[in-house]
Amino acid sequence: MKVESVDPTVDRGTVDADDARHGVRASAAEALIEMVDVTKTYGQGTSAFEALRGVSFTVGQGEFVAITGPSGSGKSTMMNILGCLDTPSSGSYLFSGVPVERLSRNQRALLRRHYFGFVFQGFNLLARTSAVENVELPLLYRGVSGKARRQAADEALDLVGLREWATHTPAELSGGQQQRVAIARALVTDPQVLLADEPTGNLDTQRGKEIMDIITALNVERGITVLIVTHEPDIAARAGRIIHFVDGRVANDSRKEPVH
Repeated sequence: MKVESVDPTVDRGTVDADDARHGVRASAAEALIEMVDVTKTYGQGTSAFEALRGVSFTVGQGEFVAITGPSGSGKSTMMNILGCLDTPSSGSYLFSGVPVERLSRNQRALLRRHYFGFVFQGFNLLARTSAVENVELPLLYRGVSGKARRQAADEALDLVGLREWATHTPAELSGGQQQRVAIARALVTDPQVLLADEPTGNLDTQRGKEIMDIITALNVERGITVLIVTHEPDIAARAGRIIHFVDGRVANDSRKEPVH
């Protein structure tokens, strides 16, 4: 999938005329993600709270970025904006040249559905549904045929080492296995970006390491851009770049050799 062919209004394909007038077609040299002086304020007047205060940074295709910071620093708010679950109060968020804040709610949903995979601290699996059916869900929303859905879901489960557990429900799986199912569900749509919010927060040290090994491999071997929110230094150390938030601002943005 080519970065320069983003069309949030339809699917992965060509950019329509209306979007082109807004300059959504990006050259290969442009950043995949660009935040420009982004703010986010909740409430009004004396009760207003500034969660983000003029945040700017860029992320290139294939980067592995950890977003860190204390509670209330703005990192989760930034993750919501990155995943098109929320929009800035001011400033601009460009995804492959697309000014996300100019898109309608439905357009943002399409952008999210076709370009992003999400992994959360809570596994968010349907309790009475098998692993393979949980993984199929994003493709069901796309209208993919049953046979194609099942094949893609089997392949995604195989990628995380759980194909033999396909018919098991979440109650029959360990926490680490449930998070692997959640990763498979995020991968089944072949996302360009994987957004992970505290993906090891509910796991013990060994299971957390296994999940991070999978996420790291997706970045290194498949070239998926990864942004992960974490408060754990050993998890952040797996990334090649750490953006540290304090009081709604970027306090530090550093690149390093990742620890595998």
